[in-house]
Amino acid sequence: MENEQPQENNQKPADAVKAEAAHFAELNKENKNNMFGNNNDLDVIMDIPVVISLEVGRTSINIRNLLQLNQGSVIELDRYAGEPLDVLVNGTLIARAEVVVVNEKFGIRLTDVISTSERIEKLK
Repeated sequence: MENEQPQENNQKPADAVKAEAAHFAELNKENKNNMFGNNNDLDVIMDIPVVISLEVGRTSINIRNLLQLNQGSVIELDRYAGEPLDVLVNGTLIARAEVVVVNEKFGIRLTDVISTSERIEKLK
């Protein structure tokens, strides 16, 4: 077989590799509180930026209708006027809110905050 390329020296046949399962300590209340070491280690992540976005509603349309949209087009969403907005942090729902005006700019007032346990449950 002249088109065959030689194996690199650091590669071993699959049957020669020994793999073992990884073992991790169980997360309990004692080490859960210290998963970042002591509480001062949390300072390491405090300056990491996150994206907060608000979702008014959703809808689906086909490509034909999408291409026909122009200035003045109206798109009906799945929520009623006056319903709270979804507050998303990096795409994850964390709260619901209502729109307010703060110094002539839009702002939000949180009306319902999703608990940490509920957010974790949704990840499962």
